[in-house]
Amino acid sequence: MGSSRRVPPRALHQAAVRQLHRDELAIDPVDAAKLLLGCVLEVSTDDGTVGVRLTEVEAYRGADDPASHCYRGKTPRNEVMFGPAGHLYVYFVYGMHFCANVVSLTDGVPGAVLLRAGDVVSGLDVAKARRPAARSVNELAKGPARLTSVLGLRRDHNGADLTAPDATVRLYAGDPVDDETVHSGPRVGVALAKDVPWRFWLNGAPSVSAYRRGAKRRR
Repeated sequence: MGSSRRVPPRALHQAAVRQLHRDELAIDPVDAAKLLLGCVLEVSTDDGTVGVRLTEVEAYRGADDPASHCYRGKTPRNEVMFGPAGHLYVYFVYGMHFCANVVSLTDGVPGAVLLRAGDVVSGLDVAKARRPAARSVNELAKGPARLTSVLGLRRDHNGADLTAPDATVRLYAGDPVDDETVHSGPRVGVALAKDVPWRFWLNGAPSVSAYRRGAKRRR
């Protein structure tokens, strides 16, 4: 699974420090969500490389989380969520958009973190070309579908190993985030477990998406 094309990693924005290791991500999704804030996801495609610093994420578990894709068990669609950690889970929603998740927990135990929003920190020209309707740079990756769009993530990135040094999709640790800037609240757009406060964001970041209480099941 995942994109088969391999390119050398490019120099990143100074916000990126080092590529994350698999064992750092093999933790509870709630803890992984907090860890991912401030990290940089960089994607290389044929038309360029874009890096996004994550400012908003949501945690999803498995059998104990009714809002999760894995609540009813493993399927061909959600099997990536069952590990190992450090892979990308990409799914298509509403017949229109792709959403991306970082898999956490241990192999065989489902869990992942939905990437909701971020700031473009490298490849700005490529990002703007992918989302010409964005009214400002703050809106380029504001929301999960916009984030995957500016990064160029598609179905063939499902299962990509984010920890592999030669991968086309790479996850980097960022500069340390002050705990006081991390806020939490209910997840967006879910019909079940609506009030579980597993959405985390960097307070004051203009790229954080607006909260909308869900009426339909999205995950």
